[in-house]
Amino acid sequence: MRLQVKGKNLEVSDSIRAYAERKLSKLDRQLHDQTQVELELAVERNPSIADNQVAEATIWTKGPVLRAREATTDMKASIDQLTEKLLRQVKHYRDKRT
Repeated sequence: MRLQVKGKNLEVSDSIRAYAERKLSKLDRQLHDQTQVELELAVERNPSIADNQVAEATIWTKGPVLRAREATTDMKASIDQLTEKLLRQVKHYRDKRT
């Protein structure tokens, strides 16, 4: 799995990058080595949005493109919930292929 971490409206710190890599390594067991995964971390600038810490991920597989988006008040919580969504999607994708 090739992971790319991007930041939108924020600078991605080393601790957040390491945390995201550690959490998304759970997907590594179920995906091919050459699968491209892009994680985009963002902060929404709208003051009326309480859940402004957003994590979005895109996984390019041989078949469908898997996407997930999570927004909470904490970036680490967003990454956790995003990882759970992606695990469900990847499991469904792998079950469907077999």
